[in-house]
Amino acid sequence: MSTYHIVTLGCPKNTTDSDRIARRLAAAGAVPAEREAADLLILNTCGFIDDAKAESAAVARSLAGQKEDGQRLIVTGCWSELEPGGAGGIVGVDDVLGIEAWDAIAAHAPVAEAERDIPAGGLAQPVQASAYLKISDGCARPCTFCNIPGIKGRLFRSGGADDLVAEGRELVERGAKELVLVAQDSTSFAVERGERDGLARLLEQLAAESGACWLRLMYAYPGAVTPALIEVMASLPQVCNYLDIPLQHGAESVLRRMKRPHNTQMVARTLERLREAMPDIALRTTFLVGFPGETEAEFEQLLEFVREARFDRAGAFTFSPQAGTPAAEMPNQVPEQVKQERYERLMTELAQISAEINEAQVGREIEMLVESEPGQKDEDGEPIIAGRSYREAPEVDGLIFANGTAEPGDLVQVRIEAALGHDLWAVPVSRTLV
Repeated sequence: MSTYHIVTLGCPKNTTDSDRIARRLAAAGAVPAEREAADLLILNTCGFIDDAKAESAAVARSLAGQKEDGQRLIVTGCWSELEPGGAGGIVGVDDVLGIEAWDAIAAHAPVAEAERDIPAGGLAQPVQASAYLKISDGCARPCTFCNIPGIKGRLFRSGGADDLVAEGRELVERGAKELVLVAQDSTSFAVERGERDGLARLLEQLAAESGACWLRLMYAYPGAVTPALIEVMASLPQVCNYLDIPLQHGAESVLRRMKRPHNTQMVARTLERLREAMPDIALRTTFLVGFPGETEAEFEQLLEFVREARFDRAGAFTFSPQAGTPAAEMPNQVPEQVKQERYERLMTELAQISAEINEAQVGREIEMLVESEPGQKDEDGEPIIAGRSYREAPEVDGLIFANGTAEPGDLVQVRIEAALGHDLWAVPVSRTLV
């Protein structure tokens, strides 16, 4: 029986791709193993920005240098799709494959014919309490700073609703309590099939048929949050009152150069409608600092926008020119020192707002999904658990900590006792049996 070991870099969408690779290998009769014992090493790379490409190359070289006798190393994913020669030039890499090359990867793990009778998913491993469900791929948006269309393709490719529900149900059967819906643009789900509110209908079907306790929506596009989507989010108890809307900036002139939705009044109305329908909603966004031509006045407009919108969660990054994108060739590139200084000012503003919103949670009782393994202890030797409420997305937002014991995947009712900056401290009230 063949064995494999997958190393995943990059975003949650890559995590779902690695899970699909694992299921294809399981269908072929292969089983996961530690790196040293695996017949097949698979590196699923990221190529979104230069730092991600550099990390992908470094990890590929490291894995190639650590290969045991008889091991094969495959490099796949976004970096190898964008720059196949980069991985191909590394000594010890046996094959370079692009995105979604599931069958080609599985072909590298030959097994006996008797083992090929194992059904798809028959050897699937348990998942964590939270699992990602990629609902579509590709992107037709014209953002001038982004090379994703060049990597993933310039057309939306949405999964079939029934297939996605079946995949979600499988993840739940493997232990997931929460399904996090991800895509390059989740609000464009099924648009290529002529469905305006395909995402709303998918949420309804997942809520009815997947068995998930929580459904969380990431990567909503500004202007594509429809009334039907808001209604479904507000009415279905399984759908977290949480929405991630990457906005990138708050100055309309910068947004025009980015070829992003630039009507900030429209964005404000969307946020208002979401908060009216779900007063307890947690809203997350992402900003890009130092885009070519960004002036101090435009940056101040971003700060003012941040103060008015008061996002519960927000991230930021500095502009990094990517070869082949229009922004890389734009005049008036902002000096790195100025980018960093503005980034730090923005993060200070965002952290202050987030801290104030976290302080307002003190005294509230809320359901927490436990993620920590048993046996964790605080500095006094007391047992401690960690997890998230509907207000925190995995990997990008803070955590809730509390003294007590629980298993990963347990839903525990807690009372927030203190805000710890990005995180929260709570006291368990009761455990919800699911």
